[in-house]
Amino acid sequence: MKTLLIIYHSQTGGAAAMARAAAAGAAGEGGVVVRLCQAEDVGPADAIAADAFIFVTPEYLGSMAGRLKDFFDRSYYDALDQLNGRPYVLLVCAGSDGQGAVRQVERIAAGWRLKAICAPLIVCTRAQTREAIQAPKILDPADLQRCADTGAALAAGLALGIY
Repeated sequence: MKTLLIIYHSQTGGAAAMARAAAAGAAGEGGVVVRLCQAEDVGPADAIAADAFIFVTPEYLGSMAGRLKDFFDRSYYDALDQLNGRPYVLLVCAGSDGQGAVRQVERIAAGWRLKAICAPLIVCTRAQTREAIQAPKILDPADLQRCADTGAALAAGLALGIY
């Protein structure tokens, strides 16, 4: 059995919905165990035990969520040189472009020598006011389907031994 670890943080529900959709898409693949975990609940042992990753984060002030960054801070050196070549996908829930969060996660993934299997998937909510930013996020079903398809593709590649 292969393990797909989905690590996320969410305050207003958008990133959580993306993570759940990716997990649902991946769950149908035989031979793959899907672990959906909040960032504060996992650490280096979880990363080392995983065969692939989906990182899901909102973008806050042009950065990844602090709790996802905290996971990387707590896990980075203990997992260094033990994850080389493992596949990952990045999903970002952003109010504008999401590129700051993408750059941060990609730099950490490069240090871990992870292999991106596709371009980051950014869902833009266009939340630009205080009220819109803090409001619960309801994402478009088409965006959630893209997350599910991404999870399914990563799980299928794991099951087939492509990754």
